[in-house]
Amino acid sequence: MKKLFFSSILLALIIQACSEKPAQTEAATPEVPVFTVQESETNTVQEYPAAIRGVVDIEIRPQVSGALEKVYVDEGAYVTKGQLLFKINERPYREQLNSALSTVNAAKAAIINTQLEIDKLTPLVQNKVVSDYQLKTAQASHQIALSNLAQAQAMVESAKIDLGYTQIHAPVTGYIGKLPKRQGSLLAATDAEALTTLSNVQQVYVYFSLGEVDFINFKDQHAGSTLQEKVKNLAPVSLELANKTNYEELGKIDVIDGQFDQNTGSIMLRATFPNPHGALRSGNTGKIQLKMKHDHALLVPQAATVEVQDKVFVYSLDAANQVTKKQIQIIGRSGTDYLIGDDLKAGDRIVLKGFERLQDGMKITPESAKVVATKTK
Repeated sequence: MKKLFFSSILLALIIQACSEKPAQTEAATPEVPVFTVQESETNTVQEYPAAIRGVVDIEIRPQVSGALEKVYVDEGAYVTKGQLLFKINERPYREQLNSALSTVNAAKAAIINTQLEIDKLTPLVQNKVVSDYQLKTAQASHQIALSNLAQAQAMVESAKIDLGYTQIHAPVTGYIGKLPKRQGSLLAATDAEALTTLSNVQQVYVYFSLGEVDFINFKDQHAGSTLQEKVKNLAPVSLELANKTNYEELGKIDVIDGQFDQNTGSIMLRATFPNPHGALRSGNTGKIQLKMKHDHALLVPQAATVEVQDKVFVYSLDAANQVTKKQIQIIGRSGTDYLIGDDLKAGDRIVLKGFERLQDGMKITPESAKVVATKTK
């Protein structure tokens, strides 16, 4: 009887141990939601660093040397075309003009004298009182006097130009930049630093670059047999400012560079934006936002990714539901999804959430076999 009793107890313990084993297996394979990657047609917005310049950016430089006598504007001032900006001491150039005028008067007097000599000698030569050599000499002197007058008049015009350069006017309407020179500074036409810069920002140019692959994809999406026709058919583009807000006006791409930069492997594009309120200034930076159409896009939710040291990873599943941490390449964004490269393919499964406690090689139980579809944007 004792043997039968102990045998019964042993059998009960074995049965209990066997019944607990699946529970332990259940605990070792956590149940997490799974996303199945599919191909879809979507639009993404891709961003490219951009530099902003005024339609006209002019360096204001002195064209004559001298002391800066007066500064009529302040930094950041809005000026109109023709407005007086600077004045250089004009006294040396006024004296040069007076000297040139005196030379003109002397040249005119010389012309009168040579003409009188010609008038005196002409009848004497006709009457053979004197030889024609003297007349020809007088005529030659007259021609020299005429040349001297022309040269003196040119010197007057040159002196007037130099005198005019002592007053520096705004060549266009726009905003004044910094003023490194102050009243009393000695200026020269060869100065390395400009007096200031003047920017016309009623419209601005926004320059950005596309890599070779992006450029090919970009131009292939627009109608037109030539690049010029494609440019005309380009949709307006938007500009994200440095504070992550979008500029209120849309721009138009109107220029594409003629060749790729061999050093960077990229090509420059230019978009023109209206700037009616002067919100943008030359030297600003931002990001051009381009919409790109993708016919066979692979999208994964941003929430299903983890970023480590500027690298993005997902946890992919194999046929046995074992997870592997896998790096993916982000090509663009579409809403809350990432557009990825060929690191995954349609039908691959990734962990949608709860991957924080997962490790490579760990086996999981998919929460649902239902395919999570990403809507076409």
